Amino acid sequence: MPKVVVLGGAGAVGSVVSLALARAGREAEVVVADARIDLARNVAQRSGVDGVRAVQLDAGDPSSVTSVILGADVVVNCVGPFYKTVRSVLETVIASRINYVDVCDDVDATLDILELDGAARAAGVTALIGMGASPGVTNVLARMAAEGMLDETDSIDIFHAHGGEPTEGPGVVGHRFHCMTVDIPMFLNGRLEHVKYFEPSGIALRQKFDFPILGKDIEIYPYPHPEQITLPRYLKVRNVTNKGTVLPKEYYELTRDVCALGLAGREPVVVNGASVVPHDFAISYILRERERILKETGFGTQRGCCTVVARGIKRGKPLEIRFHMASESQALGEGTGLPAAIGVLMMLEGKVKGPGVMPPEASIAPAEFLSHVPAVARLLHAGEDGRRFSGLLVQRIDETGRMMETRL
Repeated sequence: MPKVVVLGGAGAVGSVVSLALARAGREAEVVVADARIDLARNVAQRSGVDGVRAVQLDAGDPSSVTSVILGADVVVNCVGPFYKTVRSVLETVIASRINYVDVCDDVDATLDILELDGAARAAGVTALIGMGASPGVTNVLARMAAEGMLDETDSIDIFHAHGGEPTEGPGVVGHRFHCMTVDIPMFLNGRLEHVKYFEPSGIALRQKFDFPILGKDIEIYPYPHPEQITLPRYLKVRNVTNKGTVLPKEYYELTRDVCALGLAGREPVVVNGASVVPHDFAISYILRERERILKETGFGTQRGCCTVVARGIKRGKPLEIRFHMASESQALGEGTGLPAAIGVLMMLEGKVKGPGVMPPEASIAPAEFLSHVPAVARLLHAGEDGRRFSGLLVQRIDETGRMMETRL
């Protein structure tokens, strides 16, 4: 019986991975490993499957990670923020000679762990990194468009928006601060360039986009995701960009404005004799205001959409292809967790290329991945009413502007 250990298995993303794998019917042992053992036990109980168990984890302690993953066939890493934790965890997994999947979406952390490719190959370890929504499914769809739907590919643009998750923790807000303050890579005119979120180079790349389900003219912003780094390594393309936002817009704008004021800093400030870390205050304030904003805007249930727009030439004529992954009932957790679960299942089936540290476009066959999606989505919501998988909407726009739609 294969054994899968989900690090951070009680979190918004990790719980989705844990539940989907537990219900996959592969007679696999699923270990929900988390610092919050009470939440991990709750996830194990919710699975409704015998053999799913919870263990306590300190992801910052390599000895704890080594102990938890002992005997595993695959380790799934959902512990963020990845720019702080992912290299140490992956080094520990490679040393234990265990295959690995993560949902790392930090570009700086991705560059860091790609340096472990040689060590992974030497150990015979296959490490599938960034197997979420963006990065993850976006990479797979970009490869499908470039290799199977276009004769020449000029650009790959990745757009995403989501909001209304039942819970949001400090790590999520801290990650957004990180995304707004690091140099943001964009692959433009065949060259890797870096822009800054609050400076003219980044402001110039802001745009509006119409998302199915979410609405029209939603403003999206440059994001430092790994696709801009990895896709040009494996696909022949001139431009790769990544832009996104969080809904409702009032919440995202609050986060942006607080960060712009410098309140994401970690240098303590003395206020009335007490030492206050601006970063900690800002996160607490933003999370408090989130509840007010969701209520006042009447935002409703969680929802999200991730879109890949591929432009190029087909049979000598311009063609634009849009892949929309939109859902009225899924948002960040499920959009990220489901692809990771599929990556694990494919790895157990021997359908992930390896060994080495590789992004999805280098190691996952698009058709094989897509064939797994409906079944895994249904399994996740087994016994839960009112939840559905919305599928993949594909739009083809020809040189005249005529659009054809299909749903996969």
